[in-house]
Amino acid sequence: MATAALPVSTLVRRTFVDARVRTISCACLFAIYGYIQPLGFRHTYPTLEIRLQFARSFANNKAVVLFYGKAYDILTVGGYSAWRVGGTLAIIAAVLGVVAAIRALRSEEDAGRAELVLAGIVSRGSAFYAAIAGVAGGMLVLWLAETAGLVGGGLPAAGSMYLALSDITVMAVFAGIGALASQLAPTRRVATELGVAAVGVSWLLRVAADTSSGVGWLRWATPLGWAEELHAFTGAQPLVLLLPAAATVALLAAAARIAATRDVGTGLLVVRDSAEPRLWLLSSPTAQALRRELPSLIAWVAGVGLFGVVMGVVSKSVSSAGIAKKLSRELAKLGSGSVLTPLGYLGFAFIFFVLAVALFACSQVAAMRHEESDEQLETLLAQPVGRSGWLGGRLLLAIAGIVAVAATASVLTWLGAVSQGVSVSLPRMLEAGVNCLPVGLLFLGLGTLAYAVVPRAATGIAYGLVAVAFLWYLTGALAGVPKWLVDLTPFEHVGLVPAAAFRPISALVMLAIGAAVALLSLRIFERRDLAGA
Repeated sequence: MATAALPVSTLVRRTFVDARVRTISCACLFAIYGYIQPLGFRHTYPTLEIRLQFARSFANNKAVVLFYGKAYDILTVGGYSAWRVGGTLAIIAAVLGVVAAIRALRSEEDAGRAELVLAGIVSRGSAFYAAIAGVAGGMLVLWLAETAGLVGGGLPAAGSMYLALSDITVMAVFAGIGALASQLAPTRRVATELGVAAVGVSWLLRVAADTSSGVGWLRWATPLGWAEELHAFTGAQPLVLLLPAAATVALLAAAARIAATRDVGTGLLVVRDSAEPRLWLLSSPTAQALRRELPSLIAWVAGVGLFGVVMGVVSKSVSSAGIAKKLSRELAKLGSGSVLTPLGYLGFAFIFFVLAVALFACSQVAAMRHEESDEQLETLLAQPVGRSGWLGGRLLLAIAGIVAVAATASVLTWLGAVSQGVSVSLPRMLEAGVNCLPVGLLFLGLGTLAYAVVPRAATGIAYGLVAVAFLWYLTGALAGVPKWLVDLTPFEHVGLVPAAAFRPISALVMLAIGAAVALLSLRIFERRDLAGA
């Protein structure tokens, strides 16, 4: 028994260390966001009068509730922070929980490392719980980081710890979902798709509960709703913690039971290995890549399209009634002064579609890296296939995907808006879709450059650049830093079409930078050695 203790503790440490880049990046995000929101609220809404005006206009506004959830008390700094910080970071925590668990479990099997570990003296149960313990260590770091940010922003320590805990409970539940998906799915990709789908369903349930009358009970059917019901800074209900605790234990127990009995490298979902061969989209490396990426592209298009319809539908509920001039001026500092009209809200919503397109670009960089780390690229390049041709084809495929995602966002948002009587033209919404492309292509070029120079770190660098740039866009103006520092993020140079004008010069600059670094990436990739896992 004593002999087995060392390798198990080593597995816990290895899981924690392997996720260090993601953990540190997200800890910074949680800390900064937790710090800037109470600070910004005090600066933007310094008096009770202006806070009352803000509350009357936004607390029950469906278009705003869609993003941040139900507000219970936004007259106080704590209540506002619980609404903005809790509502935003809970969704991020849900995605992180899924990703962390799948990375610690399913990815290890796909890479063949789990089989090597289990060939030693470590049992399946020990390996499973060691991986979960490593994930829990990352959760602890994020909880401490968010707490530190909130306390640094001037909130009480006890309430800050409780609010941070409400977000981490969401991460814990979705880590359980990710662990279960790792047992059900035959591959990491399928497991990730299942986990992300669960996040989407949970978010839609929370949106329905918060924006529709008579279905508030749906809040009790989703972990995101449980986080709201904890009521941080607004009359805490700690007994609600029993729900995420019980759900997490049940999910992990089910996952552990399946892990103990199934074959390593397989899943409960059946794979049709004996199916007739399908040779479509195998005529070239780029076509083969499209075949491999098609399910992911469909998922992105469907998710963005659904979000677009929702954005369009709720834009009708936006109203500027009761907004004082002083409050409008303060909102303008946030870059959202025009949010008070349906068109303004659509323009504000499209900044999130710009973010989605940038994240899709990052996913394509991750797909390139995955093909290389799995040694598929090494086999492919052994054939008469040039390196520049392969990477150029992947870039063209990524650009086509970016265009498809942006076009879907514009068309379906327009359909949702006109279905509610909002007066906005299809050409104007297509312009909003075009507005998403420069930032997406810029980050595609930067991510590809990272892939060419430091392939093992490319995925983390790509996602990290997007996260930092978007966070700075949201918080830079509130922090009161010089404008030239705020202007460093590409998101600051996006015109909020259809409410504002398209910015052609900024778009051309971003496209030029993206094209230049992409060409540089092709030259560097021609000369470097392939890097394994």
